[in-house]
Amino acid sequence: MLIVAERLYILRKELSLTQEAVSKELGISLMSYRRYETNEREPTAPVLVKMARFYHVSLDYLVGLKDERQ
Repeated sequence: MLIVAERLYILRKELSLTQEAVSKELGISLMSYRRYETNEREPTAPVLVKMARFYHVSLDYLVGLKDERQ
């Protein structure tokens, strides 16, 4: 899902974090996070939940169902 990749990139940049820092916080490999952010791979539901919690946004926002973050 391209929208997930785009939103992950934007959210990470807003916090001035590296992909490595985010992957560590999420408990996933750096390569997996990079693939999510470049739209080479889609995160599983549990990983999406972790991401939404980490970035303090709703799942609906993260997957593009809503444009409001909460």
